[in-house]
Amino acid sequence: MALLNIRQAGDELLRKKSRPVADISPKIITLLDDMKETLTGVDGIGLAAPQVGVLRRVVVISHGEMYYELINPEITDRRDVQNKQEACLSVPGKKGLVERPAYIKAKATNRDGEEYEIEGEDIIAIAVCHEIDHLDGILFIDRATELYEIDPEPEDEDDGDEEDY
Repeated sequence: MALLNIRQAGDELLRKKSRPVADISPKIITLLDDMKETLTGVDGIGLAAPQVGVLRRVVVISHGEMYYELINPEITDRRDVQNKQEACLSVPGKKGLVERPAYIKAKATNRDGEEYEIEGEDIIAIAVCHEIDHLDGILFIDRATELYEIDPEPEDEDDGDEEDY
């Protein structure tokens, strides 16, 4: 497995539409494994293949201890509305208020070629919509009604009482 480089806003590849996965080859399995490792390494919630330079309809989402691998995901149901702040690994330093469904149901294929459904509210609904947008060349900043700069984390001040390790 490998940590992959995450493409940043301004990279033209992020604006292209991803192609469906025709068959789940060893390359797709390796991509899923590498995306999971990358997502874990950056402590993110979701990652879409275009963000790591691959124009295929592949997404990995982390929720608690669970990882969802979605190949060729497609939203089949959406209900209600929520307006929440979002950020993105490909758009560092920004967050924005985005309107998304409060509930979604989607179908996808797993690494074993089996079709399954994922459904959820709140953060799952946001993550699935956000990552499918990436597959269609859409960034959250395109949908945001308000955009904000993220304040950098304040550095801990050294009070001289503790050693830095």
